[in-house]
Amino acid sequence: MKVAVVGASGAVGQEFLKLLEQRDLPVDELALFGSARSAGSTYKFKGKDIVVKELRHNDDFKDIDIALTSAGGSISKEFAETITKHGAVMIDNSSAFRMDKDVPLIVPEVNAGDCKNRPRNIIANPNCTTIIMVVALNAVEQLSHIKKVHVATYQSASGAGAAAMAELEMQLRQVLAGDQPTIEKFKYQLAFNLIPQIDVFADDDYTKEELKMYNETRKIMHSDVEVSATCVRVPAMRAHSEALWIETEKPLTVKEVRATLSNAHGVTLVDEPLDGKYPMPLFVANNDDVYVGRIRKDLTSPNGMVMWLVGDQIRKGAALNAVQIAEYLIENKLL
Repeated sequence: MKVAVVGASGAVGQEFLKLLEQRDLPVDELALFGSARSAGSTYKFKGKDIVVKELRHNDDFKDIDIALTSAGGSISKEFAETITKHGAVMIDNSSAFRMDKDVPLIVPEVNAGDCKNRPRNIIANPNCTTIIMVVALNAVEQLSHIKKVHVATYQSASGAGAAAMAELEMQLRQVLAGDQPTIEKFKYQLAFNLIPQIDVFADDDYTKEELKMYNETRKIMHSDVEVSATCVRVPAMRAHSEALWIETEKPLTVKEVRATLSNAHGVTLVDEPLDGKYPMPLFVANNDDVYVGRIRKDLTSPNGMVMWLVGDQIRKGAALNAVQIAEYLIENKLL
């Protein structure tokens, strides 16, 4: 089994390396690729030093079985044919192919079987906020069809990459020291602030991030569910949070919803509000599951349910989901 990581020096690329080793995938050979700037860097994998190669239009992927790519949408589009032309399966973490009809969009807990139909040998990894949400939604869907979802997201600096996390840390130090904060990765100062914009605005004044949650959820769940999102960047370092208002076809009880979520694959239930136990990014960071709590009836709708989700954006929201797709392909002999 030969695996490649494209974008090895980035936050998600580094998480790929950790997960491939931690989850002990049957990787006989690992190849790392990056930009001209990161080429020549060395990273350890299972005790061996591996040098990052510059990503080029050549035959470097000839013997690769799976390529985990996280180098941005423009790079994915440019190099997709180079990566897949010899038979490698490209599991892409960018938004480049997510809504293409001939590219499956996969969250393994929800629609792993869609991996079988991949005419271009590309599988898309969904947006981080969508992944975290649909893992929980899929469990509720087993009880009653979900008609509508309203969601407000509270997205950490990690969603904008390693440099953004470093900038938040620097801003916190600068502000506390009374200095002018450095603002490069975000539109405004993130330290001690909230920014109600993630990605660019579309013509309807929703951001692309918010529209991703609408379109991707419907594709992953094969559903007509309506999703209205407001996405906010918050000064947490790592792990995204989401407040969900769900409307189902039939009324559900809190007991039913707690029970289905407590048994759902990839979900950890933390819902003891009277004892102050509920998910928070401080404690969910670096964990694999989507953590769910604050489950309660919606006071405005007899068929409504409200809940709170937290998931590590770099792990389940990105790298882990892609590695789980790779695991499914290997286990089901789909390579």
